Amino acid sequence: MAADLFWPWVTVAGLGALHGLNPATGWMLAAAWGLRSGGTKQALGALWPIGLGHVASVALVALLVVAGLQVNRMLIQCAVAALLLVSVAAHVWRRAPRALRAPAGQVGMALWSFLMSSLHGAGLMVVPALLPLCMSDVAAASDMAGSRPLLVALVAVGLHGAAMLSMTGLVAVGLLRGLRFIGGEVR
Repeated sequence: MAADLFWPWVTVAGLGALHGLNPATGWMLAAAWGLRSGGTKQALGALWPIGLGHVASVALVALLVVAGLQVNRMLIQCAVAALLLVSVAAHVWRRAPRALRAPAGQVGMALWSFLMSSLHGAGLMVVPALLPLCMSDVAAASDMAGSRPLLVALVAVGLHGAAMLSMTGLVAVGLLRGLRFIGGEVR
């Protein structure tokens, strides 16, 4: 039984690491923050809003799955794409052309991370690994059997987020150090 539950956990962590390698989910923003400030400390500080947005996207889908609701990928992607377009239009309309040069704030990075994670289906990719974990005998064996799958799903989302942030940080810091190596002024 324990061996059957090992691979879903590895899958959840592996998908997090894979998401951390994707430039759309944050390492470019973290590296840009570090490059703009001249150090890796800012790049690592950018991981919190990036992780918050990504984990919120995955947690939303995980909660829907645990609640037994069917997730319509096309509906989620259309809603997120509309929200992204509204966000960009509001940003450009409100502060153009200065907005095109302004760095993203922490709220902007969290929103970007949430939208990109939702748009490319980060939470939906985790569903096949979540189902065996949430529906296992281990998850059901509890006095609070109704809340146990939710707890297992939240732990899986946390593991996924930690793996994603670790990889995002490694790529961003590696890029900044590589730039310093070839002659940049990044500290």
